Amino acid sequence: MARLPTVSRRSANLLLDHIAENIVVGEALPTEHRLAALAAGSRSAVRSAIAHFFARGLISGRKGRLLLRKPAPGDYFDVADLQGGAERVRQALMELIYQGDWLPGAEFTEAELARAARVSTVSVREFLIGFSRYGLIRKKPQGGWRLSAFDRAFAMEVAEVRQMFELAAIERFAALAAGDPALAALGQLIVRHEQLAAGMAQRHQDFPALDRDFHTFLIGCLENRFAQDFYDIVSLVFHYHYQWDKASEMARNQHAVHEHLAILQALARRDTAAALAAMRAHLDSARSTLLQSIHSRQLAFTNSANDNNDLTQMPPR
Repeated sequence: MARLPTVSRRSANLLLDHIAENIVVGEALPTEHRLAALAAGSRSAVRSAIAHFFARGLISGRKGRLLLRKPAPGDYFDVADLQGGAERVRQALMELIYQGDWLPGAEFTEAELARAARVSTVSVREFLIGFSRYGLIRKKPQGGWRLSAFDRAFAMEVAEVRQMFELAAIERFAALAAGDPALAALGQLIVRHEQLAAGMAQRHQDFPALDRDFHTFLIGCLENRFAQDFYDIVSLVFHYHYQWDKASEMARNQHAVHEHLAILQALARRDTAAALAAMRAHLDSARSTLLQSIHSRQLAFTNSANDNNDLTQMPPR
């Protein structure tokens, strides 16, 4: 069987989860329309997934689709295999920044990032050229790339656009029908946040990934390609916050987890007003913390420059 496109493999994994939890052996799979809704994919992606299930001996045929057995681990596609080249590059870049390996001013080559992402330099170059339009990475005249620091004005611009998208996402989610699959995903996000909140002391570094999942889940409700593209820059500025002080990281993450829970729980209650208020509070908190970190960084840079000037002006011994 030919290799399935990434979107079909992702849909197949989502459907396998649904089958494992909700369909008994001997029962037919739902209609293609229902499967497409469950997998958040197209009819074409669902048909490819059904063909995969038939080839694996999971269902009786492509039309009757009676379940012959429960899914096994071997039926799933590997998670790493689901990431396209651009996604691998994005994730590798964010992780290098978040872990503190690459700070503002750091210089790197396409080959370095290609090794970290395990992709070709062509994939890296395509991603960097597209991402450079935000001004946070710049091509060096002599070759290679440089990470650029952002200032207060840049952070405010991102925060303003982010707020428009996220508040619109809350309203869109609140309008979903009672049986929409997104409600099940909402419940899973609540559980993940509760688990992280309970073990924050040991797992606080898991927060950035959960933070991105939380916000991209909501933005996904908009079904707006421009909003989704914008979240690459949001991830860098807010989620991976490479200019933020690591000393208070755990306290910040703990506070943000509880802010997320307030939003998610309000959505679960279908209390739109409370969800909007909680989201505004969360965005205000994130913006305030980011602006403070930028101020602290600029102050530290100024003090360092003054200290260096003092040293150069000292008379020789």
